[in-house]
Amino acid sequence: MNDFKPAMGLSSAHLQTIYPTLFAPRQKHQGVSEIFELDDGDFVECVWYEAYHDSTSPIVVLFHGLGGSVNSPYIQGAMHTLHGGGFAVVVMQFRGCGSLPNRLPRAYHSGDTADAKAWIRALKKRYPNRDIYAVGYSLGGNMLLKLLGEWGDDSLIKAAVSISAPLRLESSAKKINSGFSKLYQFNMMRELKKQLLFKYRYHDMYALLGIDEERVRRLKTFWEFDAVYTAPMHGFLSVDDYYRKSSARQYLSAIQTPTLIIHAKDDPFMSEDVIPSIEELSAVTELELLDHGGHVGFVSGSVLKPSYWLEERIVRYFSTL
Repeated sequence: MNDFKPAMGLSSAHLQTIYPTLFAPRQKHQGVSEIFELDDGDFVECVWYEAYHDSTSPIVVLFHGLGGSVNSPYIQGAMHTLHGGGFAVVVMQFRGCGSLPNRLPRAYHSGDTADAKAWIRALKKRYPNRDIYAVGYSLGGNMLLKLLGEWGDDSLIKAAVSISAPLRLESSAKKINSGFSKLYQFNMMRELKKQLLFKYRYHDMYALLGIDEERVRRLKTFWEFDAVYTAPMHGFLSVDDYYRKSSARQYLSAIQTPTLIIHAKDDPFMSEDVIPSIEELSAVTELELLDHGGHVGFVSGSVLKPSYWLEERIVRYFSTL
C-alpha cells in the first residue's frame, strides 16, 4: 500500500531523516521498565508503554536502531500510536542502551538475534494466548529479518515490520562514510566511543581488544569501530566476517512470518544496492519501496502540520492480518 507522499518542503532525504529527530513530538507515557536476565549473566532493559494492559490485546515488540533507546523519537511515536491502535507495546533495548550499563564487556550488533529470541520466547511463555508482533528499525530491522529467517517455520511472531534496514552491512558502512552522510556517522560514532570508553572503567578492555583508550578516541568510521571492537568482541574472525554473516539479505527467502519491509530509495545511510530483488523475498514477505522517506523518516503532511506516516502504516499492516 504505497501511499506515502513526503511533506511539502521536506522531500529531501536529509530533511526527511533529520526533521523527526528534531521536531517529532515527545510522547508522554508511563513507561514501566523490566530487567530481563539473560543466560550469560547480562541483561536487557525492556520498557512497556504502560503498567497495566489487558490480558487479551496483542503485544508489539519494538527493536530500535544503532544508539537508540526508548527515548528515540521514532520509538516514542510508535509506542504511542500502537497503543492507541489497541496493542500492548514494549521496546527491548539492546544491551547497554537502557538506563543502566550492561554488565559484560560485549554489547550488541546487527546480527545478534539471541537476546531478542530469548525475550520473545519469555513473552510467549508468559502470555501463551496473545499474539506477538515485532517492528525493527535500521539495525534493529536487520536483526529482526535475520531472526525471522533463522526461525523459519518455527517463528513465534505473528507478523513483523522492518524499516530502513541495512541489509548489506558492508555496503552501508561505505555509504555512510561518504558525502553529507559522514555527519550522521560522526554523531553516532561519538556515542559509540563514549559507551566503549565507559567499559574501560570496569573491564580490562586493553587485554580483550589490544587497543588503549587513546586509540578508541581516534576511531572515525563504523568500519574501524567494528574492526577493533564489534567483530572481535562478538566472536567474528574479522570485520568482513561480521558484515557477511550478519547481513539479513541472505535470510529473506527463509522468512515464513508475514513481513513488511519499508525502505526509501533515497536513504542517506545506504545505497540502492542494499535493496533486494523480488526473487529474493519469500512468498509472505512484502517490500514497500518508496522514492522518498530518508532514513526512518517518512514524514508527510506539511512542515507546519506534519503527519508521521510510518507509525500509521505499521498499525494498518498489523490490523489487516
